[in-house]
Amino acid sequence: MNILGLYNYWIVVVLMMIGFYIVIAHENLIKKLVGVSIFQTSVFFFYISMGKISGATAPILDERYHLYSNPLPHVLILTAIVVGIATTALGLALVVRIQEAYGSIEENEIQDQDTHDLIECQLEAYGFRKDHIYSIQKFEE
Repeated sequence: MNILGLYNYWIVVVLMMIGFYIVIAHENLIKKLVGVSIFQTSVFFFYISMGKISGATAPILDERYHLYSNPLPHVLILTAIVVGIATTALGLALVVRIQEAYGSIEENEIQDQDTHDLIECQLEAYGFRKDHIYSIQKFEE
């Protein structure tokens, strides 16, 4: 079997690695959603490739056709595409809400703000006031 004859699997692997790299390497939440969408697309392409049989037709009952492709993988992928679009829309809605709450969609800035808020809450629990905390920060500068 020729390795170039399996080009569709090479495309799946390349798309999967591109999507995975985008999710891991970028801090921007929108870019992470794009990476997840590319990864999903590679999975869709993989299942469609697995469902195709060379020389086969759609399951039409006729005397001329003897080899049929199973339509089930294609139907499942149509459902998965709809679920993927809904998931992406929900993710974008969450990113908009995060932008409103934190003022940023960069992951490290959101984590820094959460850490700062957690420290303030813990200090307030031990009796330090906010104005006292800010005066200490100004003193340190």
